[in-house]
Amino acid sequence: QVQLVESGGGLVQAGDSLRLSCAASGGTFSSYAMGWFRQAPGKEREFVAAISRSGAKTTYADSVNGRFTISRDNAKNTVYLEIDSLKPEDTAVYYCAAQGPAFPDYVPLSRGGYKYWGQGTQVTVSS
Repeated sequence: QVQLVESGGGLVQAGDSLRLSCAASGGTFSSYAMGWFRQAPGKEREFVAAISRSGAKTTYADSVNGRFTISRDNAKNTVYLEIDSLKPEDTAVYYCAAQGPAFPDYVPLSRGGYKYWGQGTQVTVSS
């Protein structure tokens, strides 16, 4: 059983940058593909970014490409999401997710591609 705990959210101003972290425990982190999703009030949870188990492959939603960067540190069992130039429309609860053991280049893009989920961290961007 894998446990995921997100941190790093908060209230920020438009234009700021933020780094979210997701610490994993209970499994072999380096064997898991990891992803970030977000859910804004009244909306469906949507895919944001994913990274393969080694970190060699990443993919992003079109809506965030260029401002969001996903990375991981397998020695620290942690995946990160850096967000630059925050916008009010980035306001959401951000969730990390894990799926594994995964094939080397596997980067799931849908909610159904992940088995384990964190509780989420709130990001609120004021204009």
